[in-house]
Amino acid sequence: MCGIVGIVKWNSIDALHKHSVELATQAMKHRGPDFQSVYSDENVAFGHARLSIIDLSPQANQPLWNTEKNALIVFNGEFFNYLSEKEILIKEGYQFNTQGDTEVLLQMYRHYGPHFIKRVNGCFSLAIYDIEQQSVYIARDRFGIKPLYISNINNTLVFASDLKAIQQIYQNLKIDTIALHSYFRFNYIPTYQTIFEGFERMPQGTYRIFNKQEEKTFVYYNLEQKTVQHKSYSSAQNELVSLMRKAVERRLVADVPLGTFLSGGIDSSVVSALAMQQTGQLSTFSIGYADEPLYDETHYAELVAKKIGSDHHTFKLTNQDLFDHLFQMLDVLDEPFADSSALPVYILSRKTVKHVKVALSGDGADEVFSGYRKHQAHFYALQNTVAQKLIKHFGGLADFMPQSRQSAWANRFRQLSKLNKGLNLSDKERYLAWMSINNRAYADRLLVPKVERLAIESYESTLSDAIHRQFDNVLWSDVRWVLAQDMLVKVDKMSMANGLEVRAPFLDHEVVDWAFSLPTNFKIDANAKKKIVQDAFRSILPKALYHRPKHGFEVPLLNWFRNELHAYLFDELLNEKKIQSEGILNYSVIQQLKKQLMSSNPGDAPASLWALMVFQYWKEKNS
Repeated sequence: MCGIVGIVKWNSIDALHKHSVELATQAMKHRGPDFQSVYSDENVAFGHARLSIIDLSPQANQPLWNTEKNALIVFNGEFFNYLSEKEILIKEGYQFNTQGDTEVLLQMYRHYGPHFIKRVNGCFSLAIYDIEQQSVYIARDRFGIKPLYISNINNTLVFASDLKAIQQIYQNLKIDTIALHSYFRFNYIPTYQTIFEGFERMPQGTYRIFNKQEEKTFVYYNLEQKTVQHKSYSSAQNELVSLMRKAVERRLVADVPLGTFLSGGIDSSVVSALAMQQTGQLSTFSIGYADEPLYDETHYAELVAKKIGSDHHTFKLTNQDLFDHLFQMLDVLDEPFADSSALPVYILSRKTVKHVKVALSGDGADEVFSGYRKHQAHFYALQNTVAQKLIKHFGGLADFMPQSRQSAWANRFRQLSKLNKGLNLSDKERYLAWMSINNRAYADRLLVPKVERLAIESYESTLSDAIHRQFDNVLWSDVRWVLAQDMLVKVDKMSMANGLEVRAPFLDHEVVDWAFSLPTNFKIDANAKKKIVQDAFRSILPKALYHRPKHGFEVPLLNWFRNELHAYLFDELLNEKKIQSEGILNYSVIQQLKKQLMSSNPGDAPASLWALMVFQYWKEKNS
């Protein structure tokens, strides 16, 4: 995978534009350390930073021309079915100068036209300069696995894989206060907005065509169009195994060493087992927590590795190891992003890339097949049981108990309180509440610049517009927003910062399409989450993986903010004089969070303070 950047300004590209694209390309060298280059003429300036995975030869460097020299491409990602598509094109008389996937995309564009993208199975963002049509074609993959930021202001199109690249083209960008309000509510920006005014994330599953006269957007993929197909549960399990085997096989194509992340959970274990079946030799990688035994799942990863016969690598981390990598990870961020699990992903990527250049992962399975506790809660909310009614009316008693993420019982009380509050909301309000770290009122109080109520209601409506009393609507919205703007952003930024490509077989669109055709009870019921994934692969996984508690790892924020990071956070980043002079944050809210942090009931204060720390650190690095 790579980094792409470009400026399109018809008949107006000058030396300054070209130089800014050269700087932007160098700013993405971490995404593509193997080769960087820029093409420019009077209409466009395209830059590409290459991470070589398929066809390592210089002929495959980008920007890349087709053989007819009438179209140019910059491409970030992987096109997994390129060999079969290449065979079709060769029969049609097309010629190729390279052995890679990028040139195939160009010739498909020439042969099929703009809708060629529907034939592509992959993860990608790309831009094609069509000299004959005097147009630029931009597309992003179906689920937003690969990033693409875009702006079209004053007839100047700018796009890039990274906001740091865009900052080489535009200086003094303004913070979007609506996006900032959203960030402090969710700990990331869940919509298509970015932290900068005028720039958006290009929606996944779309392509756009730009010419001198107009810009047109086309949606080529939409999960809402799927219909439920009823089939037997046993036959559905067999279908899932077949689909996943093909999805893994597609993602094993590489001209560099390849392995898998193996956490010890069901999803990564499925991917690793299927990969091992097809390769016969596989390196697997997991990360463990020496100081946090409650969250250390490396025992289960090692059981899987032993069963499938992989060459397994376990990286045991202390809390000091986490702390030592903290600021390296923060330096990677091109906009505020406060999912603290990015830190272990960063460290795992940093250690894994010393052995392989590509890693398969289990990402996407939870969102597509309903694997989170909140999915169980949403399912529970749709039932009409006595237990549900009892929690709805009396679960609020948990508010009087200690709540935090740092111990098992305090976390249960925190979850019970959240469940009680959610059950007393409408479907749409519940979805937003369980997606959030904080509520709207908190973000309102925290920000000094006031955001118009209509603007807030607009982005809330965008996030929850699909929610009504069908469980799959929750999953569809999670794929569209939570997966695309949180989970996939985290994996892409942390892996690419270390020159590692991560591929996600569960996000093969054939797997996802099929999953959304299943009845809900194949995926979740009162007793099991991700039901069909668990059942379909029982025969190839260790029994110990089943019927055990799932622990998502929690970075020890509470301890850090009370100890190692206390002075840095409150005396430097959140210094009262600094906060008041900047005029962005309300210091009284910060004081309240500090008081809650030091109390016996810290709740979600550490997560809120982490978001503040990430924002302040990012802002100082970008000022």
